[in-house]
Amino acid sequence: MSSVAPFRSSHSLTLNLVWVLEELKRDQWLSSEDANMIAGLPGASRQVMAHPFTQIASANIKRDLLPAVDLDVTLLTEWLAQKASLPVYNIDPMKVDVPAITQVMSYQFAHRHAILAVEVNPTEIVIATSQPFHMEWQQGLAQVVRNKQFRMVIVNPADLLRYTLEFYNLSKSVANATTKDPMKGSNFEQLLQIGELKAADANDQHIVKIVDWLLQYAFDQRSSDIHLEPRRDKGRIRFRIDGVLHDVYELPPVVMAAVVSRIKILGRMNVAEKRRPQDGRLKTATPDGQETELRLATLPTAFGEKLVMRIFDPDVLVRSFQELGLTVDNYTLWQSFVSKPNGIVLVTGPTGSGKTTTLYSTLKQMANSRVNVCTIEDPIEMVEASFNQMQVQPQMDLGFAEGLRALLRQDPDIIMVGEIRDLATAEMAIQAALTGHLVISTLHTTDAASAVTRLIDLGIAPYLVAATVNGVMAQRLLRTLCPECKAPTHLTQEQWRLMTSPWKAKKPEQVYQPQGCLACRETGYYGRIGVYEILSMSHELKELVSDNSSIDVIRQKAFEQGMKSLRLAGAQKVAHGLTTVEEVLRVTPSVTAK
Repeated sequence: MSSVAPFRSSHSLTLNLVWVLEELKRDQWLSSEDANMIAGLPGASRQVMAHPFTQIASANIKRDLLPAVDLDVTLLTEWLAQKASLPVYNIDPMKVDVPAITQVMSYQFAHRHAILAVEVNPTEIVIATSQPFHMEWQQGLAQVVRNKQFRMVIVNPADLLRYTLEFYNLSKSVANATTKDPMKGSNFEQLLQIGELKAADANDQHIVKIVDWLLQYAFDQRSSDIHLEPRRDKGRIRFRIDGVLHDVYELPPVVMAAVVSRIKILGRMNVAEKRRPQDGRLKTATPDGQETELRLATLPTAFGEKLVMRIFDPDVLVRSFQELGLTVDNYTLWQSFVSKPNGIVLVTGPTGSGKTTTLYSTLKQMANSRVNVCTIEDPIEMVEASFNQMQVQPQMDLGFAEGLRALLRQDPDIIMVGEIRDLATAEMAIQAALTGHLVISTLHTTDAASAVTRLIDLGIAPYLVAATVNGVMAQRLLRTLCPECKAPTHLTQEQWRLMTSPWKAKKPEQVYQPQGCLACRETGYYGRIGVYEILSMSHELKELVSDNSSIDVIRQKAFEQGMKSLRLAGAQKVAHGLTTVEEVLRVTPSVTAK
C-alpha cells in the first residue's frame, strides 16, 4: 500500500471532491488523468450531498501502483483513516446499544455533522465519522454531554448514512409506541393501575415500522430464528445465527406485546387468545422480490407471550446434496434408500439439525409428473407446488396417524410424515410401507442405530421394523470457518484421537482455526454444513433387529459393515479445512464402537 501523508489542520475542514482528489494525487493514489476524469463527471462539479468517496468509487478507477485493486469506498476509508491518524471502525448493529447512542445527540445534529455515537461507556463516547477534519460539533456536544471524553473513529460513509437512519428511526418508533403508563397485562404479576391505561396498538404505524425493521434485519444477519421474549422490565429480541443465539435489542414491555400482536395478525393467529400456544405462518417479500416463509409459534410465559419465528431459506429446495455436506459415498447410499418403491427411510437428529432441509431437498428431487408425493406436517414448514401437503390439526382430531390413514386413500407413491411421535403414527407408517408405499419421516434420536430401537420401544414388533426400514440417516450441522479470516494451525494427536477413535485415520498436517473479521461479525464462523451417519439395513442387521438385539450390538455391526460415525464425518470436515475440532466435539455425540 502506498504511503499516506498525515493531514494536519488548525481549522475545521469539510471534505469535498476537489480536496480529496488533490490529496489522493499527492499521496500517489491517483493519477492526474484519472483525477481530471472524475472531476469532469456529470454532477461532480456541483456541491452534491453525496460523500466524495461515493463519487470517486462510482468512476470504477483502479490504483496506478496496485492495478488489481479497485479504488472503492472501503479502500478510500482506510486511506482517510491513515490521513487522519484515526482507527477504522466497523459498525456491528448487533453490538450497538441503540437507546443509549441515540440519546447522545439528536438525529438532526448527527446528520448535519456526519457523525454517529457508536459506543457509550462510563468515561467516554466513541464518535464515528466520515468527516474527521470537521470539528464544529465538538463544542456543542461537549456542553450537552459532560464528564465524558470523545474518541473519534473513521467509518465507511455508506455505513454511517445507513445506520444513522436505521438507529434513529428505530429509536423514534419505539419511543412513540411506548405509553407513559404501559399496561403489563398477560403475565402472572398483574398490577392494577388507577386511571386510564392505553396499550400500544398493533396496527400503529410505529409498531409496523418496528416489525418491518425486525424482519429485514433478521434476513440481513442470516438469522434462522427470531426470538421475542417478554420479561418484567424489558422484552428481549434474540437472533439465532449459525446455530448460536445473539442478543439484538430490548423493547419496553408494552411495545413488545404490540409487536407480538402485530406479527400474530400477519400470521392469521387469534390475537385475543394469549393463554394457549398457537402456531401460524407468514410469507414476506423483500423489495427485490425475494420471498421468504416464516413459521410462527407462541408460548404463554410469566410476563406475556413468547414468540419464535423460524425463517426458511427459499433457496434451500434448490441446493444440491453436495452443498448440504453429503459426500459422494453418502449421497449414493442415501439415493439407494429413497429410490426403492416401498419401505421406510428415517432421518434423525435433534431440533435444528437440518432434518427438514434434507426431507424437502429429497422430495423436491423425487417429485415429477409420474409420482404422487404427499406430506403430512405439523405445521407445513415450506409450501411447495410439487407436493400435496396436509397439516395436522389436533383440535379437529387430525393427528399424524389420522392424516396418514387418510393419505393412504389418496393413491400416493411417496409419503412424507413430519415426525413419528407415537405408536399410532409408527403403526400407520409400517402399514403404508407394507402396502407398497415409500415413507420418509423423522425421529428425535441421538444417532442412526438408536432410530431402530426407538421404533421397537414405541411398540413396533422387531420383525416388522426389520422388514420395512430401508435405512436411517443421522445428521448434525457444524458451523463452518469464515473463508475470509481463518488461520492455519496444527492439531495435537490427542485432538485427532478424540474425533477418530476407534478408527485409524491419518492426521492432517494442517488445519484451520477461527480468527474473526467483519464478514463473520468477529465470530470466526460463517454458515453451516451437515455431517451425516448413514445406517443401511443389511441382511445381517435385519437379523439382529428381528432377534431384538441391543442397540450396542446393532451399532457395532453397522460400524463393522462400513458405517462412519458423526464424529468421524466431522473429522473429515476438519481435515478439509471447513470447521474446527472444538465445533465437532461440541455438536457430535461420542462414539462407543469397540
